Amino acid sequence: MSERGALRVQLDQFIREIAKFGAVGGIGTLVNLAVFNLVRHTTEIPVVRASIIATAVAICCNYVGFRYFTYRDRDKSGRTKEMTLFLLFSAVGLVIENGVLYAATYGFGWDSQLQSNIFKFLGIGIATLFRFWSYRSWVFKALPARETVADAESFLEASAAEPREQRTPQR
Repeated sequence: MSERGALRVQLDQFIREIAKFGAVGGIGTLVNLAVFNLVRHTTEIPVVRASIIATAVAICCNYVGFRYFTYRDRDKSGRTKEMTLFLLFSAVGLVIENGVLYAATYGFGWDSQLQSNIFKFLGIGIATLFRFWSYRSWVFKALPARETVADAESFLEASAAEPREQRTPQR
């Protein structure tokens, strides 16, 4: 395959990944906003606390979507490490997302229903950029390409087939 063809395949894979991430994230955003508004309007919980609860619920939904849809073809060998990293990066995203809402609510006094939803949505957008980068880079690592694995296996087979005297360097 030519270099240009390989680049095109990588670009297509990246675009599919973004689309899948966006689909799961879109559902997570709907869950996040629905829970936020439900908690905010049915309880006396302050705005940012209601947002943190909503974000936590959305994080749980998103993990299932990312693991079994967006990144289902990625390495599944270290689930404990994966879950730990997912929760760590999700917590950073939670701080980013709710930091925007906190600044708008308590820094500028923008606390109407519409303003809270706008800044909640803006925080989700900013945190999503961080989450996309961190999840694909650290949490759901890509498996090596099939060609790379095949090359490594053929190298190992060829190395094993050589007589022992040829493999050891002469001193």
